[in-house]
Amino acid sequence: MSAFMMVDNIPVEIAGEENILAVIRKAGVELPTFCYYSELSVYGACRMCMVEDRRGNIQAACSTPPREGMEIFTNTPRLRKYRRNVLELLLASHCRDCTTCEKSGKCKLQQLAHQFGIHNIRFGQLSDEHQRDESSLCISRDSAKCILCGDCVRMCEEIQGVGAIDFVGRGSRMKVAPAFHEPIANSSCVGCGQCAAVCPTGAIVVKNDVERMWAELADPKTKCVVQIAPAVRVGISREMGLGTGENAMGKVTAALRRLGFDEVYDTTTGADLTVLEEANELAGRLASGQKLPLLTSCCPAWVQFVEKNYPQLLPHVSTCRSPMEMFGAVLKEQLKTSTRRIVSVAIMPCTAKKFEVARPEFKRNGVSDVDYAITTQELISMIRQAGIVFEELEPESVDMPFGVSTGAGVIFGVTGGVTEAVIRRLSDDKSTGALRAIAFNGVRGMESVKETQVEIGGKTVRIAIVSGLANARPLMDKLAQGQCDYDFIEVMACPGGCVSGAGQPFAAKAEKAKRGQGLYQADRMSPIKRSEENYAVTALYDSVLKGRVHELLHVEYVNE
Repeated sequence: MSAFMMVDNIPVEIAGEENILAVIRKAGVELPTFCYYSELSVYGACRMCMVEDRRGNIQAACSTPPREGMEIFTNTPRLRKYRRNVLELLLASHCRDCTTCEKSGKCKLQQLAHQFGIHNIRFGQLSDEHQRDESSLCISRDSAKCILCGDCVRMCEEIQGVGAIDFVGRGSRMKVAPAFHEPIANSSCVGCGQCAAVCPTGAIVVKNDVERMWAELADPKTKCVVQIAPAVRVGISREMGLGTGENAMGKVTAALRRLGFDEVYDTTTGADLTVLEEANELAGRLASGQKLPLLTSCCPAWVQFVEKNYPQLLPHVSTCRSPMEMFGAVLKEQLKTSTRRIVSVAIMPCTAKKFEVARPEFKRNGVSDVDYAITTQELISMIRQAGIVFEELEPESVDMPFGVSTGAGVIFGVTGGVTEAVIRRLSDDKSTGALRAIAFNGVRGMESVKETQVEIGGKTVRIAIVSGLANARPLMDKLAQGQCDYDFIEVMACPGGCVSGAGQPFAAKAEKAKRGQGLYQADRMSPIKRSEENYAVTALYDSVLKGRVHELLHVEYVNE
């Protein structure tokens, strides 16, 4: 027999929900919260989700389990007054430069203040002056905008396993900061930006390079070329008025040309190069039995995680550059005879790419192969600043000679995509049936950890696929102790892969899954499924890459 509870005098079934907040939302009531995310542990700090029972007791909905026969109310005069008081106190200790804040229009504090009709604050301004930390290339921090909800702390510790920030101090002096108030760049931070993704205010935001980008586009002496990462095409859709997870690649291409970019390309070209090189590397290590398992190297936050936590395991990391860096090197070589200065830009779902473009390993003769990594959020900002009505754009194709893409390159944007593309390359059976079988071999899905095994060259290859850095730590601990029994490990720092990157518009778990589905749909619609069948890529080995494969497509991460 089903259990029920009463929510505002309406009976609602209890069907395994862990807290009454989930039951209330199922009833169609959106209780306000700052510190609650279903993916994180319950913290109960903000007290905005308080509800009242029939006896007049109030309790936090996020931390109270539902029980048969409960009667709770969500919108009593007492609760409205309580929430307004909480908001006023938060606003009194919060910087109020809302019109110029990076998060303006998407700040949850701003939204709730408007929702509850708070136009006057009875308390004086108590916030400190801006205490900005701009040391990171990936994120910016401003403690004057922090409301101590703890979302960033729990994300960094629980989901990413990095622990770069925590609560420091006590009482009114409490702040969120790295240990000893060090700049974030000096901490264990790997630049994944997931803290910025869950921050409800502007206390942590993604570094913004929009103004620098406008200056480059306006310079008549520059030739601006741009590449678009696979996950961007499905991450931008909802924010720009299209369906959730819809493939907007054609419209993104058209928008970039409107913004002034001279040539527009698809990063799937770089992904196809990565598949070919990484598959060769895996085959070589399987043959020799040396430096196994092979760890993927596409994700810059993951590479930093290894460098900072397991430097002794760097030899296991693939020498392949990321798709962005491979393609960036190819583009700079392809266009080096141009009379104008080449500015190579990458539109990425990832904040850590901002760090990657600045790494000395990806500079030749002091010049970066990719000059700017612009996030999906920054691209949206540029489109809106330019007044472009995105949903009315006619889709356009990318430029030649790299206008050919494969399904293997597209699925790089979702967890398991790199593995699937490599298996397609190394599989002896190239039939359509075998291609479909790979998709059902455990490589797909948004689970944090997946395991599978495949037959390659008569050998059983054991594979692990991980997303979310906290899930990678147990595997790395085993590898450090010589106990890991995998041959190939794919790791993406962001849960679900690049579709969930911190540079994307924020999305709940269900939307992230739809973004992944959008990439798989693009794969199904692609006439070319395997990277080795992309003639535009294979032709590069006889031209730009001839005799220079290692220089342009590989990198050595050295334990210093």
